[in-house]
Amino acid sequence: MPKNPSESIQQHLRQRLNRHARERWPHVDAVTVRFRGGFAYVAAELPGEESLPLCRLRFIGVLHTWGFALYLASTESYRDDILPSGLPTALRRKLSTAQATSTSTLSRRSSGCRQGSSSSSAHQPRARPASSGH
Repeated sequence: MPKNPSESIQQHLRQRLNRHARERWPHVDAVTVRFRGGFAYVAAELPGEESLPLCRLRFIGVLHTWGFALYLASTESYRDDILPSGLPTALRRKLSTAQATSTSTLSRRSSGCRQGSSSSSAHQPRARPASSGH
């Protein structure tokens, strides 16, 4: 089983994600991170004691490089993602940008859209852009 990062790396990640959330998602009370088997499970804590899973980060062994999988509410599971660069891992800076794709989910959740609502597209995965060429 993969090892979790050291306590100092765990603390660093929690602080970084909470700072990012305060700057970009003011409607999020906090970001919680729990570690298990080399993964960091990241969730947004919303008002009313609602927890919204965002992503799962894979500890690669280096402080600023993490693999990631976005949480899919439609299947209640995580999907490993590849960055536009074609790489499965990113520096922390680029991960923050990738996690911003979850912002639309946070915005929908905070504005009253819930699973089972009349909008069937609210929890559908985003379509990937068509590639030009082959």
